[in-house]
Amino acid sequence: MLKKRVITALCGLPVLVAAIWFDTPLPWFTVLGAIWGLLAAVEFYRISAVSKALPLFCFGLLWTLFFIVSPHFDFIFIVPLLITSAVVLSMVFLVFLPQKEGAFTTWVWTIAGILYVGWLLSVLVALRLDAGRNWVFYALLTTFASDIAAFFVGRAVGRHYLAPQISPRKTWEGAVAGVLGAVIVSLLFTLPTPLNLPMSYGQAVWLGLLVSVFGQFGDLAESLLKRSRGMKESGNLMPGHGGLLDRMDSVVFAGVVVYYFWLASTAGWL
Repeated sequence: MLKKRVITALCGLPVLVAAIWFDTPLPWFTVLGAIWGLLAAVEFYRISAVSKALPLFCFGLLWTLFFIVSPHFDFIFIVPLLITSAVVLSMVFLVFLPQKEGAFTTWVWTIAGILYVGWLLSVLVALRLDAGRNWVFYALLTTFASDIAAFFVGRAVGRHYLAPQISPRKTWEGAVAGVLGAVIVSLLFTLPTPLNLPMSYGQAVWLGLLVSVFGQFGDLAESLLKRSRGMKESGNLMPGHGGLLDRMDSVVFAGVVVYYFWLASTAGWL
C-alpha cells in the first residue's frame, strides 16, 4: 500500500509542478483542474447515485466545468450567475426525470457536487491567476506536509482516535503532527528562495496552522461522505491513494484559506 502511494505520488508530482509553473500556450493549471474536477465529479455523483439520473448527471458535470474555468472570465457577476442558473435550471430538469421518487434528493446531491468540486476548485484556479504560482505551491506543499506528517506519526505513535466514527485511523497525535508539518513548511516560504512569499514569521505560523486544520477538516468531511454511502474509497484512479476525490479533499479546503488570506493581505487587512 505504502509503495503504491509513493510511486503514484512520484509519477504525478512532475505533472502537477509543470501545470502550476507553465501558463503558455495554455493555462495548464486550469486544464489540469478541469480534467481532475470532471473525473472527481464523476466519482462524487457515483457515490451519491446522481449518475443514475442522466440529465442531472450531465448537467452537474457541465456546471462543474463552468465553475472551474470561471476565474478566467472578467465578469463581476459570473459566480452569482452560475449559482443561480445551477439551482434554477437543475430544478427544471427534475420535471423530466422518469423516476419521480427521490428526485429532490438527487437534485440536492447534484448541487452539492457542483459546489464542492467545481466552486472549490475554481478558488485554486483563481489563486493561480490572481496571486501567482508561488501561492499555489504554498497551498499544495503545506497541505502535503500536513498530510504526510499526520499519516506517518499517526501510524507510528497514534493512540488517541480523532474521529473514530468517521475515519477510524486518524489520531490526535497525527493531527498535531500535521499542524507542525504544515507550519514548518510554511516558514520555509519566508526564506529568500525563488518561492519566497511576502509573509512575516507570525503570519506564516498562523497560516500554516489554518491550512492544516482546515485541510484535515476537509479530509474528515469527505470521509463522512463516503462512510454515509458505505464506501471506503471514492475510486481507484490513483493506486494507493484511492480516487481523485480522495486526493482533493484537504487541498480544496486549504486553497480557500490561502486564497482569502492572500486577498486580505493584498487589501491591507493583515
